[in-house]
Amino acid sequence: MRVLEVDTDPAEVGFDAGRLARLDRRLARWVDDGQLPGFLVTVARHGRLVHVGSAGYRDVEAGRPVERDTRWRIYSMTKPITSVAAMMLYEEGAFELSDPIAKWLPEFTETRVYVAGSAQKPVTQPQVEPIRVRHLLTHTSGLTYGFHHAHPVDAMYRAAGHEWATPAGADSAEVCRQWAAIPLVFQPGSEWNYGVSTDVLGRLVEVVSGQPLDEFFEQRVFAPLGMTDTSFGLRDGDDPESLARLYGAVPGKPGGAATGFAPLDGLGGTALRTPAFLSGGGGLVSTAADYLRFVELLRRGGSYDGGRLLGPRTIALMTRNHLPGNQDLETFGRPLFAETPLRGVGFGLGFSMVIDPVRYGVLSNAGDYSWGGAASTAFYVDPVEDVTVGFYTQLLPSSTLPIRNHLRALVNQALVD
Repeated sequence: MRVLEVDTDPAEVGFDAGRLARLDRRLARWVDDGQLPGFLVTVARHGRLVHVGSAGYRDVEAGRPVERDTRWRIYSMTKPITSVAAMMLYEEGAFELSDPIAKWLPEFTETRVYVAGSAQKPVTQPQVEPIRVRHLLTHTSGLTYGFHHAHPVDAMYRAAGHEWATPAGADSAEVCRQWAAIPLVFQPGSEWNYGVSTDVLGRLVEVVSGQPLDEFFEQRVFAPLGMTDTSFGLRDGDDPESLARLYGAVPGKPGGAATGFAPLDGLGGTALRTPAFLSGGGGLVSTAADYLRFVELLRRGGSYDGGRLLGPRTIALMTRNHLPGNQDLETFGRPLFAETPLRGVGFGLGFSMVIDPVRYGVLSNAGDYSWGGAASTAFYVDPVEDVTVGFYTQLLPSSTLPIRNHLRALVNQALVD
């Protein structure tokens, strides 16, 4: 197991250590106020780790503190890894981004598109445009999430057993067949909607590569990067006490502000073992040290510690805005809960990115790209400042606290050179 070790004085890479300490103080305030169980944050510049901060507990009830080797459910921070895996196959000529996914996943050949009506009696029409590989990578496929509670199709997902989990015993192939039987929210390519697109992309990786997703990740991604503590749920021999407990926010104050949290052991317990469904959209557990290696791979253009997964031009393509006309998510996307504003933010092949810092309204740079997880984990890469930041906690939902905005503002204000 790798343990995080700061290797550079912040001043050597342009950080003011006193100003950087503001980051921990602000994050710790949420812990002290009983709004966050605990956290761990990392800051690196030019590939040199300058700060690791933590406070609170990985298991409040048991009194277990956050440790540098704590394992976290990273949920949707799985998505960038799946997107990188898919683009590795793209670089090998396995498919084109414009290829219809039905070429490998025929169950999506005749998936209908919602037009009107209720979840019980939807009015649908055929696809005008097939779901293509690029639609999965950009979340413009028309697929959705049951937990959105924003559309009749979301309710259809929930009725089929797809909200925060999937039906017991169903593997990737079966889960995709179930989604393909439910209408799309819109015609592929016409809008942006956060959903199970990356899970379907993970199934595509399995079919194209001929390997289960956990094997592909282990052999093609984790081993080359030295990510020894990242997996779909805990493995045999892993210490269950190393995994942080999962909590849900408890609302109370006027306006729905969270005043506390409570354990979600039913949902959280699914990560204690390898699941039947290897979710490319949200199934991994990892450590801050492991995920830092993946984020550094991105910052360095596809190579880290001797392991090259992608070429730098592919990373550059993935981290550009792919929404039509350089629109932002507020303009092209569907309204949904979000921890950060959707204005001024675009979306590429597996990542969001700041396209207009002024419209975004947060101290940041154009081209800063990122993503986060349902339990409030987050990371970003700032190519302008050559900075990477990772944040880890276990609080659902990720919209509870404005963590990502504070990360950017407090890291950037500490840069003085």
